[in-house]
Amino acid sequence: MRVAKVDAIAAEVPEGIRKRGTLVVTGDANSSPPLRFYADDDKTMIGIETDIAYLVADILGLRVDLRSADWAQNFVKVDSGEVDAFISNVTVTEERKEKFDFATYRLDNVTFEARRSLDWKVKGARDIAGKTIGVGSGTNQEALLVRWNEENVAAGLPAADLKYFQQATGYYLALASGRIDAYVGPNPSAVFHSEATGQTKLVGTFSGAGEALQGEIAVLTKKDNGLVRAYADAINHAIADGTYRKVLQRWGLEDEAVAKSEINPRGLPRQG
Repeated sequence: MRVAKVDAIAAEVPEGIRKRGTLVVTGDANSSPPLRFYADDDKTMIGIETDIAYLVADILGLRVDLRSADWAQNFVKVDSGEVDAFISNVTVTEERKEKFDFATYRLDNVTFEARRSLDWKVKGARDIAGKTIGVGSGTNQEALLVRWNEENVAAGLPAADLKYFQQATGYYLALASGRIDAYVGPNPSAVFHSEATGQTKLVGTFSGAGEALQGEIAVLTKKDNGLVRAYADAINHAIADGTYRKVLQRWGLEDEAVAKSEINPRGLPRQG
């Protein structure tokens, strides 16, 4: 979905980027549908995250330069100024806010995905005690599991055994073979995979920021580089004219819509 440039919002973009004419956007190279993945031609990157990138860039009057890197490297690339934005299911956290600015565009929910044959529901920390759970390293899903493990150990319960995966194929194989009881990841990916395969089920969904706060997904950019206001205003324009909701509907994510893009809202609490 492509939209027209909005001159008043485009004028908020720093002059150097306006002259360059491109918005350099990076994403997680190991992301999975419907977030960010290759189309059938194995060349074209598609997904909710790329749609958001194009929506924002169009309103700002810029062409999109899409790039990919491993999860942790994306933060380095933004911090160095190599790229302008990291759009890839990035959660707002208090620690990240020290170095980066955020413009929110989607609610952050995480979901436990288990084998369909398993009779198990996850309603809180006690339900993962002694289980083997797959997760991605350095994610807010990992932070949730670590926090729950600490609660369980303090209560005299066994910790969950955390197994780390970088690629979707790895944890899907581990689920199918029974090497893990569940995988916890972004809700959109869990819903997409479960519906597409019919081999797994969703056994628990939680805010990515924990029990006391609704987490939010945001465009991440280098702190004080002058871009975050333009990002937020572009998203809010798309919310107002209805194109934002159409993008979410395309990927079945209407339930994760935000009413307004906010700059640097309260995020996932610092650990420790």
